[in-house]
Amino acid sequence: MESNAITKITVQAKISAPLDQVWKCWINPEDILCWNAASDDWQTTRAENFLEAGGKFNYRMEAKNGSFGFDFWGIYNRIIDQQLIEITLGDERKMRVAFSWANSVTEVVETFEAESENPVELQRAGWQAILDNFKKYVETKIKTSK
Repeated sequence: MESNAITKITVQAKISAPLDQVWKCWINPEDILCWNAASDDWQTTRAENFLEAGGKFNYRMEAKNGSFGFDFWGIYNRIIDQQLIEITLGDERKMRVAFSWANSVTEVVETFEAESENPVELQRAGWQAILDNFKKYVETKIKTSK
C-alpha cells in the first residue's frame, strides 16, 4: 500500500535581535539579497516581495560562477505581522514561517513540505544553511547599526 504522507521539514534559528528588526530583514528585498544563499558560491540576484495575502515573492537564486540559476517563488496565503507567514510555493508545496520573541531573542521557525527530488537531509541542511546565513546577517547588521 502506498503512503501519501507528506514529509515536513523544520529548521529554526534563535537570533539576538529585536523581533521588529528581524521581521524587516526577512521581508525587505534589499536585505534578502544579502542573506538568501545556502553557501558562499551562491547568491540571490533579484528579490521581489509583495507581502500581503495573495501577494507573490520571487527570488532569483544563482551560482556565482553562472553555471545554474532558478526562480524561487510563492504566493502568500496568510500573514500576521511579526508573527506568521504562510505560503504556497511555486511547486504547490506549503511553507510556514513563525516568528516569536522571548528573553531578548527572536526565534524563527520554518516548516515546509519536502520535495521529492532531493534527500530530506540535504533539503534540511540547505534550508538551515540559509536560515543560519539570515541569523548571521541580522546580528551583524544590528551590531553595526548601533
